Amino acid sequence: MTPRLDAVAIVTADMAASLAFYRLLGLDVPAGADTAPHVEATLPGGLRVLWDTEETVRSFDPDWTRPEGGGDRVGLAFRCDSPAEVDAVYEALVAAGHRGHLKPWDAVWGQRYAVVLDPDGCGVSLFADAA
Repeated sequence: MTPRLDAVAIVTADMAASLAFYRLLGLDVPAGADTAPHVEATLPGGLRVLWDTEETVRSFDPDWTRPEGGGDRVGLAFRCDSPAEVDAVYEALVAAGHRGHLKPWDAVWGQRYAVVLDPDGCGVSLFADAA
């Protein structure tokens, strides 16, 4: 058997805030999950996104401590349908109170690109092929 990537895990300090952020990006997160210690959402291709509270992680790894610099822990990238959608999603997330990190720009590699920070400080990229 060859190992295959099955899930991406996020450790969060605030489950409700993290789930609300990723719901805004279209993830189908189970209703009523905001107070759960562990949450899973399966993406259309079968890849799962997992969330655990810091307390949950400490329950099986008592030595765990939150890494410094959220952006270095995990990086997620969401493909948008168009450059205009990158701009619109970025603005919607910032308007919802999330921190913009890099405003949308036309990257030299041929994409419209932006970065927003999730509630735990992890960079979430938004991108689309340039028109």
